[in-house]
Amino acid sequence: MDVSGGNGHPRSGNDEPTEHPAGPTAPVTRNPGPQHDDAPTTATGGGAEQTPDHGPTTGVEHPPAPGPPARADTRPEAPDTDTDTDEDTNTDAAAGPSAQPASGDRPEPARIAHTGTHGPDDTDHTVRSHADSGIAGGPPPRRPREPGGGLLMGRPFGVPVYVAPSWFLVAALITWVFGGQLDRVLPELGAARYLVSLFFAVAFYASVLVHELAHTVAAIRFKLPVRRIQLQFFGGVSEIEKEAETPGREFVLAFVGPLLSLVLAGLFYLAMQPVRPGTVPGVLLAGLMISNLIVAAFNLLPGLPLDGGRMLRAVVWKITGKPMSGTVAAAWVGRALALSVLIGLPLLNQSGALGSGGEEINGMDTVTDALLAAILAAIIWTGAGNSLRMARLREHLPELRARTLTRRAVPVETDTPLSEALRRANAAGARALVVVDADGNPLSLVREAAIVGVPEHRRPWVSVSGLAQELTDGMRVSAELAGEDLLDVLRATPATEYLVVEETGEIYGVLSAADVERAFVKAMARPTT
Repeated sequence: MDVSGGNGHPRSGNDEPTEHPAGPTAPVTRNPGPQHDDAPTTATGGGAEQTPDHGPTTGVEHPPAPGPPARADTRPEAPDTDTDTDEDTNTDAAAGPSAQPASGDRPEPARIAHTGTHGPDDTDHTVRSHADSGIAGGPPPRRPREPGGGLLMGRPFGVPVYVAPSWFLVAALITWVFGGQLDRVLPELGAARYLVSLFFAVAFYASVLVHELAHTVAAIRFKLPVRRIQLQFFGGVSEIEKEAETPGREFVLAFVGPLLSLVLAGLFYLAMQPVRPGTVPGVLLAGLMISNLIVAAFNLLPGLPLDGGRMLRAVVWKITGKPMSGTVAAAWVGRALALSVLIGLPLLNQSGALGSGGEEINGMDTVTDALLAAILAAIIWTGAGNSLRMARLREHLPELRARTLTRRAVPVETDTPLSEALRRANAAGARALVVVDADGNPLSLVREAAIVGVPEHRRPWVSVSGLAQELTDGMRVSAELAGEDLLDVLRATPATEYLVVEETGEIYGVLSAADVERAFVKAMARPTT
């Protein structure tokens, strides 16, 4: 299946400092957050998947690349400060973005792809702070509504259908071209031929919508969320947010689109039988039959990002047992298909194989054919390359784990001076601070950017509560989240830091959005094994 990255969009987030009343002094404890010997090297990526579909001739779209979650960047400019260093106020280990984590990781289950080594007595001398009961058991944050991408036409099966602005351009083009053909077949229509041509353009894209709805219904049947359907210049796009779990489902999901186009072509052919040829209804029905045949035939070509390429991917996936092998095969066939279109389409037109004799083709026709072939070839080549890159990135998604990327944190009470909090963090080998109440329940997270903005000589007189961001439900992340699930949660509530908790509600550490972004960049650069 073709993929697109899902794309996180910045949402409003509360990053203002929140004052909390000072509570009784809580006992100083070491919080058992994770530590890593090296900077994170786990690969990440995510986003919404798209099924590439299907226009008058191509049915191809450019799937957007997935990206790291949007981050509410509130980093202030650091003021000029003195250069005196003191072990009580040193932030290198506590909160500096380039600080190296202390050694001594706790052992993780074998399924985690990247962990450091752990010290023999790390877990024996740590006491976990407990979060309130709503942290682990509360419902996950709702995913924010995605942008529409055009004019909303309706919600069949609960899926929004949008018409992109580029559709009006292609509708005008179809109206002009088909109107010229009608002038030769039905010259008595006069200027009314353009009204008939506009009706044909709308009816044709209604057929494309049926093609897309076939993908949508199959995806819903397989419990795959569909983000939207969009009609655009080169046809339609059904944006499916998850990948099919089996090659059989992948094959069915891809095949139903061309199948419905063939069914529509058959229905238009049957409707032509009682209609007299050479009339407006006869011409319209014939045009719709031929156009749906072209859509079905083109999308059955065995190369990504076309439906036929996804069917080929499913077959290779079934044979090899590896979805990545299927993607590689279908992507390279798609690139070969792009070269064939670039060279073969103009040659077919000049030979008359597509309905016109070679002697009727003039210089302008040759240029038009070459331009159309170049556009189609570029779209297919780009779509195949995007499918391959996104599949390679998805291979690394299981390695993106909240538990692996989380920074060790220490709990501090609201009235603790910043210098004392940093001293405790350094002593514990931690890189983050969590403000807790007298019972150890987390209240807020001390922002790394805010720490950097406080001069060292003022830190003994600044309390941590004044530098903290109040915790919301969306900022509480389960330590078990990984891959696309983790990215979805982070996109839903953009922030600079997140509290990572165990299923029991215990604080595990703090996850920095900057760490996730760095891991994503490394994933983009990593070769596939």
